[in-house]
Formats: sequence, C-alpha cells, structure tokens
Amino acid sequence: MSETSTKKTATTASKPKLNINARDYGLLGALVVIVVLFQFWFTSGKLLLPANFNNLISQNAYVVIIAIGMVMVIIAGHIDLSVGSLVAMIGAISALAIQQWGMPVWASILLSLLAGAAVGAWQGFWVAFVRVPAFIVTLAGMLVFRGLAIVFLTGGTIGGLPDSYVAIGGRWVPQWLGTTGGLDVFTLLIGAFGAVGYVASQFAARSKLKARDLPMEATGVFIGKSVLISAAMVFFAYLLASHNGTPYVLILLGVLVLVYTFVLNRTVFGRHIYAMGGNRFAAMMSGVKTKWVDFFIFVNIGTLAAVAAIVTTSRAGAAQSAAGNFYELDAIAAVFIGGASVSGGVGKISGAVIGALVMGVLNQGLSIMGVDSAWQQVIKGLVLLAAVAFDVMNRRRAGSV
Repeated sequence: MSETSTKKTATTASKPKLNINARDYGLLGALVVIVVLFQFWFTSGKLLLPANFNNLISQNAYVVIIAIGMVMVIIAGHIDLSVGSLVAMIGAISALAIQQWGMPVWASILLSLLAGAAVGAWQGFWVAFVRVPAFIVTLAGMLVFRGLAIVFLTGGTIGGLPDSYVAIGGRWVPQWLGTTGGLDVFTLLIGAFGAVGYVASQFAARSKLKARDLPMEATGVFIGKSVLISAAMVFFAYLLASHNGTPYVLILLGVLVLVYTFVLNRTVFGRHIYAMGGNRFAAMMSGVKTKWVDFFIFVNIGTLAAVAAIVTTSRAGAAQSAAGNFYELDAIAAVFIGGASVSGGVGKISGAVIGALVMGVLNQGLSIMGVDSAWQQVIKGLVLLAAVAFDVMNRRRAGSV
C-alpha cells in the first residue's frame, strides 16, 4: 500500500461518522409546517393563543396516551381496533363506581385500571395463546365494549362527578410559587428544567455515540435541533403560564412518555417487542417467549386505554356511551405518521408523540376553523392513508436499492 493511500485511509478513519435520520427530521418539519399553516393562514393567529394551546393539550391528551400503547402493538406486528370502545366502557364503569356504587375517587380509578388490564388480558389471551389474529379479536372487542358501554349507561350519560375526579383531565396545578408579570412561575420553571434536561440528555447520548465511534449527526445539525426544540419547550411553557398554568394531564403525559421510552428502549421486554416485529420466527428461535410478550402488550394497551378513559371522562365531567368514538383512528394514524411500519419492527415513542401532536393540531385547527366533524374525519382518514402509503413506498425503494 502506498503512503498516499495510507494517509487517505487514516484521514477517513479519523472523520466522525455522520448520521441524519431523514424520517425523524421530516416528521418534525411536517409538524412545524402544519403548526405554521394553521397559526398564520387557516386560523389567523388563533391556534397558539394561550387558551387554545391549553385546550390543544387537554382535548388531545387521549391521542398521546393511546398512541403510546398502540405503537408497541404495531411494532410487534399487531393492531388494536377496540381502544375507542374500551374508553367508553371503562368511563362508564368509573362513573358508576362513584355515583351508584359509592366508591371513593381513588378506588374508582384503581377499579378502572384493573378493568382495562383485565380486558387487555382477555384480548391478549385470544391473540397470544389461541392465535386468533389481533384484527379479528379487537374488531369483536370494538363491538362488544361499545355495546356494554350502552348497556351500562342506560340513560346515555352519568354526570355529577366530584371535583377531585374532574380535576384529572380538566384542572391545573395550583400556582404554588405565585406569578410574575401574570405568568405562573411553576410552569415557567418546568419549561426551563425541561429544556435543560433535554439538551443535557442529547449531549450525553452524543458523547456515548462518539466514544463508541458510532454514526451521529453533524455538529451544526445537532446544535440547531437542540436549540430549536429547547426554545420551543420554553415558548410552550410561556403559553401555558399565561393561561392558568400547568394542566394535571400534562404532567401525566410527561411521566408516561418518559416511562415508556425507557421501557421500549432500555428493557428486555422492549427489545423483545422489536425482535418479534422484525422477525417473529427468529425471535422465537432466539428464546423470546413470543406468546407472553404478545399477551402483555395487550394488557398494557388495555391499561392505557383505561387511563385515557379516566382522562376523557374527567374532562367531560360525565361518562357518555358515545365517548371514544374514532379514538382508535387517531391513535393508529398518530403511530403511522410517527414513523411506525405497517409490517412491524419499526417505531418509537417519540415518533408516536409527534404523530399525536400532528393529529392534535389537525383536530384543534379544524375545530377553530369551524370545519364540520364529518369533514374532519375525511381529512384525518386521508392523512392516515398518506402516512401508510409513504411507509410502503419507502420500504419498496429501500428494497430495490
């Protein structure tokens, strides 16, 4: 080997390996474009008014909650069509427990979570051990749970829920630290700590990649992304601080996102889910207990559907037999928009959250514009189709390379 080629090889080896995830940046860019369009064009600046932004979080919290569970189901190669009906049924159980069975709020919440887990176990049994396709099992569940919700709520609605229950989805954290210039100090601090924590975690992750000589983003791209996202966190905290402060449901969402990101990325259970979605047979031959993983995936999404039911019922102040209608569409669309693959094995909690934000902005923006609910469903259906088609074309292009 010549001296020139040796120098060239050494130079190449010394250069950091760069990696830019075009799908992730494209997704963030799409969210920014949608927000900008609705803010400055379609709603004439109304979308990000403090009150509307607060409603954006409260009204669409269910999308994030269910999407967190749905992304795990889809990564494993399944689907769940029953979550919307399950929200209605669990909401009915929760309201009945308080109003007719005399249970305290904490006990009704515990009962709701246990009921959601039990329903998830029921569906998981059929999928995991009887090997009935999840599509059929959850389609049956969609009909059964909606029917039971109507049976439980013979009058169609149970209202008059106590304030401590309603606070979960419709109240704000007290302004313990006071206000400054009309802004809630507690909310501002959460935004600041969140931004600092995000930047610190990104630098820590980048340091690990560099130490292991793994591909990483270009420095300019990394710094730009960190600055923009941390600035957005501070700005959104400012919007919330301008209107009542931090909703309780936002704290719940933050905890769920952190916990499930850890579960999916840092635990054996999470790695097994990805392995099953990528190649179920290979995972089985490697010792993964695929049946039990499938079972607990459905127990998990049943429990999260119960959480969404509690949030939805508390925000409405009443249980309704029509609650949860099309929630499964919003969650599935959020997951696919967030980068999950229709064939399984691919997906992230962060992607599902961004997808849920896209669906939330669409819901909020179209409502502000006064678009009829029927047309809103048409638009969201087309968004879902576009997301899946994009994934299919990407996979086909990658396979042809």
